[in-house]
Amino acid sequence: QVQLVESGGGLVQAGGSLRLSCAFSGRGSSTMGWFRQAPGKEREFVASITYTDGSTDYAESVKGRITITGDRTQKTVNLQMNSLKPDDTAVYYCAARVVGGLSRRTGAYDYWGQGTQVTVSS
Repeated sequence: QVQLVESGGGLVQAGGSLRLSCAFSGRGSSTMGWFRQAPGKEREFVASITYTDGSTDYAESVKGRITITGDRTQKTVNLQMNSLKPDDTAVYYCAARVVGGLSRRTGAYDYWGQGTQVTVSS
């Protein structure tokens, strides 16, 4: 069993920065991801990282503004978000994929955190 706990969300003005963290416990995972869900919209992929070789993947909408990092031994994965926009407002979820590489599909991930709210004001 894997448990994921996100932290670091909050309210920030447009152009500001936030750092989200996810701590996980239990069995190890090969790939970690961050997703987000805005009100009335489907959950969408933000970024992922695989511990196999440190490869990362980003949604086009966040490339250049968001960086995902992870530490397998510390069992953490972080999301550094810069130059935030009101469109980034959403609940952000951390997800773990036990076996497998990078993926943008929600169905590829086995475990999910409860989410942390990020609100960007204009």
